[in-house]
Amino acid sequence: MSFPPAPPRSTALASGQASVKIGGLGLGTPVMLAPMAGVTNPPFRQVCREFGEAALTDLAGTGAGQAQPEHDGAEGVRHGSFAPTGLYVCEMITSRALVERSPETMRMIEPDPGDPVRSIQIYGVAPASVGESIRLLVANGYADHIDLNFGCPVPKVTRKGGGSALPWKHDLFEMIVCSAVEAASQASGGSVPVTAKFRIGIDDDHETYRDVARICEDAGIAGLTLHARTTAQHYSGKAQWQYIADLAATSSLPVFGNGDVFEAEDALAMMETGADGVVVGRGCQGRPWLFYDLVAAMHGSDRRMRPNLGEVCEIIMRHARLAVAHFGDEGRAMREMRKHVGWYMRGFSVGGQLRRDLGLVDTLDDLRAKLDRLDLDQDYPEAASGPRGRAGGEKRPHLPEFWLDSHELSEQQKAKIHEAELGISGG
Repeated sequence: MSFPPAPPRSTALASGQASVKIGGLGLGTPVMLAPMAGVTNPPFRQVCREFGEAALTDLAGTGAGQAQPEHDGAEGVRHGSFAPTGLYVCEMITSRALVERSPETMRMIEPDPGDPVRSIQIYGVAPASVGESIRLLVANGYADHIDLNFGCPVPKVTRKGGGSALPWKHDLFEMIVCSAVEAASQASGGSVPVTAKFRIGIDDDHETYRDVARICEDAGIAGLTLHARTTAQHYSGKAQWQYIADLAATSSLPVFGNGDVFEAEDALAMMETGADGVVVGRGCQGRPWLFYDLVAAMHGSDRRMRPNLGEVCEIIMRHARLAVAHFGDEGRAMREMRKHVGWYMRGFSVGGQLRRDLGLVDTLDDLRAKLDRLDLDQDYPEAASGPRGRAGGEKRPHLPEFWLDSHELSEQQKAKIHEAELGISGG
């Protein structure tokens, strides 16, 4: 079965001065939208990106955020080489599902057509499969940037040696990152960078981040993202930003920090650790306008977006229409939107019954009618700010038997590591 070429891009070229470079890829704003399963599909990525672009537009009139094109010669900046408002990463794609052309995975890799840089995160435990999936993506125009996922703490993944458990095995980790870099380089002529996302380690007694950085540098990885928690922490407690500071001070690669960025001020504080950029996940759930704030802050502005409920409802409808166009199925799009609507409503006075009704919408007209029942004049509430997402508590890491005995795979572990290869994308 042939691999279909990616849809064409918008005709507008992205140009500007990079504040940070990842290989040959320039970021005008050092921000990434973290890949989140079931969340960062093309409609959501587009809405987030549009808010970032709105910030640049608003700042242009003040003289802030304006940049001169960075290029050599008259050809300008090629498509895929410059991201003015940062990277908006596709939800995690598994290498096996991609190589097998899983229909749902093929839908998930559809790009946001207006995004100047197509960014996809890959998960896999088999070096050959990871390399082949990246070759297919890059050669067919689906990716200008590849991120490798080594940060997933979910027990169903780690108990088989995948996700955030995998970096403990230096031999397997090295084979995967080397295969990924080689595939991206061969398919793109060296123009598509590969980055890696990982955690501090398994727990406080089993750190891996320094070894990960060393192996990545040797393999040709172009940038690092550290989620400043261990596998045991999962998403609980406070992210330990001191590890981001340590990695930024000791690594020769650009370092992006991840963990507990819920406001633009959090991003600025994280940058003070020495990080080259920030990665935002749960903080933007139901709040895509956070990217307006982030872009404004990164360009030195104190502008912030605080929409009232009526404005939030128009954002919801924009998001919903994009979802219908993406899925080609209004019912499915509305089922996907239900969780988003709940997040969008956070902090506003909605009422229990109407909140439940909004969780059952099945058409665009139904969504519009229910939103129109709200008190649309409500100002943006303080409760809509701050931490979002389920944090939970610290958990004992679930690992394969004898996993921590060595940094090398045993013969038994080699025979079973394929079980950590997910057959579905997104989680």
